[in-house]
Amino acid sequence: MPIRFANSNLTDLTKVEQDQFSSFWKAWRLLDEKYVTAASTTIQDKIWGSIGGLAGSYKDPYTVFFPPVEDKMFKEDISGDFEGVGMEIGIKNKQLQVVSPLKGSPADNAGVKSGDFILKIDDKSTVDMAVDQAVKLIRGPKGSVVKITFLPQGASKTVDRSITRDKISIPTIETSTKGNGIFVIRLFSFTAQSPDLFRNALREFVLSGKEKLILDLRGNPGGYLDAAWDMASWFLPAGKIVVNEDFGNKESPKIYRSKGYDIFNNNLKMLILVDGGSASASEILAGALAENSKAKLVGTKTFGKGSVQELVPITSDTSLKITIARWLTPNGHNLSQSGLDPDYPVEITEENTKNGRDPVMEKAVELLSK
Repeated sequence: MPIRFANSNLTDLTKVEQDQFSSFWKAWRLLDEKYVTAASTTIQDKIWGSIGGLAGSYKDPYTVFFPPVEDKMFKEDISGDFEGVGMEIGIKNKQLQVVSPLKGSPADNAGVKSGDFILKIDDKSTVDMAVDQAVKLIRGPKGSVVKITFLPQGASKTVDRSITRDKISIPTIETSTKGNGIFVIRLFSFTAQSPDLFRNALREFVLSGKEKLILDLRGNPGGYLDAAWDMASWFLPAGKIVVNEDFGNKESPKIYRSKGYDIFNNNLKMLILVDGGSASASEILAGALAENSKAKLVGTKTFGKGSVQELVPITSDTSLKITIARWLTPNGHNLSQSGLDPDYPVEITEENTKNGRDPVMEKAVELLSK
């Protein structure tokens, strides 16, 4: 998910009347006086819990308070240095769902698929569980085991998987070729290094002499907005809209326009592969190129994660992650509401994926070979 970092310069924008706050202090006193056992909860714990409840009152699974332990874990995650099972998770219809397992991760090797619902973690129900709480339960030291109960999309029976945690290495990009002059770039994530790696892959494409390009964004849960913005600029003239950042009524929208690298002419034949694991920055890039008529989308509907969070430090070891905006495609489509629909939908069945077949890639090769 796109994340911004900010300095803590919060001001009191809302004046809360004293009598409105009296119920909070009444509850505080009553818990101190009447709780059945001697409280091991410290005053600091109560303050952290209160801030967490305040963040939760916004009913947004991506607006979360991180007390010290969780703050450390989250910062390790976004730096790419962590141990766990290697899968991005989100919320769909108030239920935890796998956005995408990372290629070659323990989750991927265990058979976890994009779209799988997560019902239990170590026999703990995930009903009303926040994403960050689930991440905390799934994370753990290399070599330890976590048991997760999944409900695959379209299935009626749950599947229990015991997954051994490992050191997670986030893959970025790989290239390959197909027949009929087709070059394939598969992008697994949008990291700080992705723009340079993508530029090198495009150079490899140009030097290969191939004339048709497939950009594979399946299973790519996103990452840095700046990476998607930079990549789109290789295909769009200067000034063309890549994405709109909508702040609601807080401030005027911010428009990200192509930087104008635009090294390919209109004769480039290009398809983008997407699925339910394509989210956030993947949807920004795919939406920008599709709506600017540079590429068609092939595959299945994308995840629909089109919000941006700002990470604000509260203390030296705690932070608040706040959803500050929604991403809109150049034509104004709200990615958070429904994701992107492919121009060429491909049904995925047990039959057409037998023996390692890839019906989405097959469809793309067929289209480009005509």
